Amino acid sequence: MYSTRAVGLAPAFRQAALRPRNARNPAIRALFAKRFIQTESLPPSAEIQILNQQRLRRPSSPHFTIYQPQLTWIGSIANRITGAGLSVLLYGYALAYLVAPGTFDSTHVVEFVAGLPEAVKYAGKAILAAPFAYHSLNGLRHLGWDMGKFLTLRGAYASGYAVLAGTAISTVILLFI
Repeated sequence: MYSTRAVGLAPAFRQAALRPRNARNPAIRALFAKRFIQTESLPPSAEIQILNQQRLRRPSSPHFTIYQPQLTWIGSIANRITGAGLSVLLYGYALAYLVAPGTFDSTHVVEFVAGLPEAVKYAGKAILAAPFAYHSLNGLRHLGWDMGKFLTLRGAYASGYAVLAGTAISTVILLFI
């Protein structure tokens, strides 16, 4: 289904240009003449398909091929990954406990961990301690931002490096507890 629609300047300007005293001047008539285009009505499914094709051509943000890696956005990505990982572990254990409470109760878990070799215990503690320490300390950094602290570029980098140093120290402390 095709429809024709006038596209151009407002009707008041067109009327003024086409008045009898201006109608003799072809330049004025050409300047304010109507242009006609044809449009086609599309079903909603075609509109969605066109929109999805346009979205595929958009760059991701931040665009990794353009921007240099910075501590601020790497820290943000790491905070999301550690938070998601810790959440998956917590909810996974909770669901496992609901499904099989006799197998995943604290007594069986402690007996299982006690039977592991020392290297596996320390590796497991490091795998759990590093994301926990980073996510906790970075959460404190974000609370500082919420209070209006460390918002300058220098402050953001200083607090970012402080979080990384605190993560390393906290991970080592948690390994030997």
